Amino acid sequence: MAMDRVAAQKAIASFLRALGRDPDVEPELLGTPARVVDAWVDELIDGYDVDISAMLAAESSPAPADRAGLVALRGLAVSTMCPHHLLPARGTATVLYLPGRLVAGFGTIARLVDAWSHRLTLQEAIGVHVATSLVELLGAHGAACRLSMSHRCLTARGRRQTAALVDTIAFAGTFGRPGPDRDLALQALSQPAPAPEQAP
Repeated sequence: MAMDRVAAQKAIASFLRALGRDPDVEPELLGTPARVVDAWVDELIDGYDVDISAMLAAESSPAPADRAGLVALRGLAVSTMCPHHLLPARGTATVLYLPGRLVAGFGTIARLVDAWSHRLTLQEAIGVHVATSLVELLGAHGAACRLSMSHRCLTARGRRQTAALVDTIAFAGTFGRPGPDRDLALQALSQPAPAPEQAP
């Protein structure tokens, strides 16, 4: 289904009026429908516009002839929108993969996480899609994605568990079955992500 910014702006305006607020009268709400739509389309759910297969094909290169070892990216910032309450979740991702015929740049892996998370989707699904994409589209022998996220639907409403974090781990390829590759992945996942360095 194609995006319709005009219809979306009208819907946001109607939503505000249904809540007893008038975006055409209240000064703080002037222009809000347009800003909300721009934020959603251009940033919050822009992952729908990414052709993941094409991105990985364009931004990968042959793996070293002597077979590259395990690649682990830790502390990747990740955000998504809960499809149940339309509230944000934020946290970090750790992505592991054991290259096969191709390797991808580190920035490409970060964009892969963004492409799957910038959608109306569940945290569990993001990890599965990231790991599966690395195996099926990049040719990785095995892949894993661990997500640790704080969900506003849990921290700002309902039980208001402000310190709660949700951890999920998804495996694909050789990481998904018993063996030395899975053992390697589990050992790497057991190591905490280092604190990010501060810019000078």
